[in-house]
Amino acid sequence: MSNEHGGAGHWYQKVRYQWQSGGPVITWAIVIACAAVWLVEVLLKYISPSLFADMIFNGSFTSGLALMKPWMWFTSMFMHDPNVLHVLGNMLTLIAIGPYLEGLLGHWCFLAVYMICGLGASEGLIVYSHFANNWAMSAYGASGALFGLFAMMLLVFRRTHTDIRAMVVWIVVDLAMPLFVPHVAWQAHVGGFITGLLLTWLLLDGVPALRRRPLWVRMLVYGGIIVVVLIALAVLLTPQWLIQLLRQTGQLDSAVFV
Repeated sequence: MSNEHGGAGHWYQKVRYQWQSGGPVITWAIVIACAAVWLVEVLLKYISPSLFADMIFNGSFTSGLALMKPWMWFTSMFMHDPNVLHVLGNMLTLIAIGPYLEGLLGHWCFLAVYMICGLGASEGLIVYSHFANNWAMSAYGASGALFGLFAMMLLVFRRTHTDIRAMVVWIVVDLAMPLFVPHVAWQAHVGGFITGLLLTWLLLDGVPALRRRPLWVRMLVYGGIIVVVLIALAVLLTPQWLIQLLRQTGQLDSAVFV
């Protein structure tokens, strides 16, 4: 018993030190959460395919269900394809850029940026669904939020006169990936990237009266505004017939997804 308590105390002190020193606590928390969810997906896929299908349906973001199942805006950020390459690629990217941004922004502001960019990624699917009239689009993964972090790093590096050519090439290659790899939700990548650009620009410049305010104040104001705009845009772009159907039945007719 003493060894177990000693081990738990050691980890607590280590995490506490990382938190106080600006270490990548949130970054690793997201990595652990995504890895844990991925392991559950893999287990369910082989143990109970029906539960796996329910998890994917209820956890991934589907543009036509966004207003009925608002939790999907968040759960979809932490889910990945059972193929290990999907989660591994995203988590290695997060480990590569997350510590720098978390150290720059602070823990809670970094988490806010990640989540808001993830919401923007889902909004990208809604915008595309509106113009393509395809409300059966579904996606999951952390890449949309990661593209928002890419956008932030671009603007920050540009402000600090850091060479961004390598990053620009990396982003262009990632954006062009749907041309070579099927089933990539490029709409989410674009949505997350645009959201990251807008949020970072507001934090760096924004309203003159707020420029000297603490970062957390600017994040609260600008982040809150962006979230409200994303929600309002989702309501405005979702067709009235679909909203009426959601109100009347509480669910979408299966014919919508044929």
